[in-house]
Amino acid sequence: MTTRAWPRRRTLGAAAIVATIAVAGVVLIERRDSGSATQPSAAPHFVDESTSAGIEHTYTGDFEFFVGGGVATFDCDADGLDELYFAGGAEPAALYRNDSPIGGALQFTEHPSPVTDLTEVTGAYPLDIDSDGLVDLAVLRRGGNVLLRGLGDCEFEDAGEALGIPAGDDWTVAFSATWEADNALPTLAFGSYLVPDSFTCGDSRLLRPATAGDGYADPVALTPGHCTLSVLFSDWSRTGRRDLRVANDRHYYRDGEEQLWQMTPGEAPRTYTADDGWRPLQIWGMGIASHDLTGDGRPEVYITSQGDNKLQSLDDAQGPAYHDIAVERGVNAQRPFIGGDILPSTAWHPEFDDVNNDGFVDLFVSKGNVEAQVDGASKDPSNLLLGTADGTFVEGAEAAGIVNYARARGAALVDLNRDGLLDLVVVNRRENVSLWRNVGAGNATQPEPMGHWLSVRLQQPAPNVDAIGAWLELRVDGRVEAREVTVGGGHAGGSLGDVHLGLGGADAAELRVQWPDGEFGPWMTIDADQHVTIERGAVEPRSDP
Repeated sequence: MTTRAWPRRRTLGAAAIVATIAVAGVVLIERRDSGSATQPSAAPHFVDESTSAGIEHTYTGDFEFFVGGGVATFDCDADGLDELYFAGGAEPAALYRNDSPIGGALQFTEHPSPVTDLTEVTGAYPLDIDSDGLVDLAVLRRGGNVLLRGLGDCEFEDAGEALGIPAGDDWTVAFSATWEADNALPTLAFGSYLVPDSFTCGDSRLLRPATAGDGYADPVALTPGHCTLSVLFSDWSRTGRRDLRVANDRHYYRDGEEQLWQMTPGEAPRTYTADDGWRPLQIWGMGIASHDLTGDGRPEVYITSQGDNKLQSLDDAQGPAYHDIAVERGVNAQRPFIGGDILPSTAWHPEFDDVNNDGFVDLFVSKGNVEAQVDGASKDPSNLLLGTADGTFVEGAEAAGIVNYARARGAALVDLNRDGLLDLVVVNRRENVSLWRNVGAGNATQPEPMGHWLSVRLQQPAPNVDAIGAWLELRVDGRVEAREVTVGGGHAGGSLGDVHLGLGGADAAELRVQWPDGEFGPWMTIDADQHVTIERGAVEPRSDP
């Protein structure tokens, strides 16, 4: 099919950004200095190990796979190293086991199986749906989604029928999950794009546990659907209720918009409207990321699109009334920053994390032409926007050594060799996966750290053993920041595992957890540069080798 089926686009949408602080149940925030712009810390050096790591995988296909192309990262063999599961589009998906030595060059081995090597896969998200301590996979497809139950040692089985989850025939690219009230199973949201073999938007689906507790009730259609490409459950209001943010592609709708669905346990979902303070926004919404950048205790929302991306921040008024701060923060990234192409960018997967461990969150945005759109940039490198102390961002991709011109799609920032430095994996359309090892201030043969860090895993009794919906509060150098633990967002893929925290020059930090039901754990003083697990009810963390 020619690209005439996907005409011109102009602008980008907004994705979610969250970081908050609560003390004795009251939300408090330590604000960053808002004075003159501060020079960012140096960009980390990345070494291209796309070929040497042993990964050979491409996301391919025609029109049906212009979107999607996600990667899921998770540890399925309990060795502390994250595996990679890649969507393949028209080709089979693939699972790669992580054989990397600690702190060394990245190494992976393909782990073939008819259960995971599915075709028509657009993306995947890991979660422990049955709280048995083994990672499961929600596999998104064009023409029937699959829920894979983990069996251990990176083996899986199809559990959709056993859980009462209909495969359907949707064209799905988006997924998110949350636990509502005391349910044993999570609530699942599957974001539908187009109705297969048509150019009309499909309705996304919400699956809530059956009242009997042994599976899922019939799906609830999230109507109207506006061609969804990303969804994220997040506590945007810091009230304990996790609503569903939806990024929609305006290319195929006439009267649609971005959406925020109110999720009250025991009640039907409803979209927020102007009566609630919601302001209509129409963009080519591709991906969502979340982090609190303003220091007011409420998550901003970053949504990728074509043209300028959106960074939405809440007004002081009550309700979901957002205004855009992308330009003032330096993250609208509407055109390529290098390469000479002056046409608008096409952005896909956004992700916030601290790649240089300076204590200030950074933002990666994957980019690439839909296929061969003449009004979109063809040389469109991904962005690595480095956070500064005054809350603005500056481009660091060229200094980091990650500039290329592949048509990027899904991506992940994840510490693949457990050295405290976040590596980068990017799925490309019709080209091999890109894989970069973060060597900090050093080089391939002699990596050097850049600031201190912590890597934190949460555990609580079933259900929801990974504490999805919890908040990590970090107190260091007079600042308090928080991270929400979520499943969803991005573009067609996500991660489950440790939460990475950059500490800058501090050799220790104070940390506490607000668990998903709102209960606070104690403050813990933790030495820097280690992996720890915080178990609910514990008064100190457990250090992991």
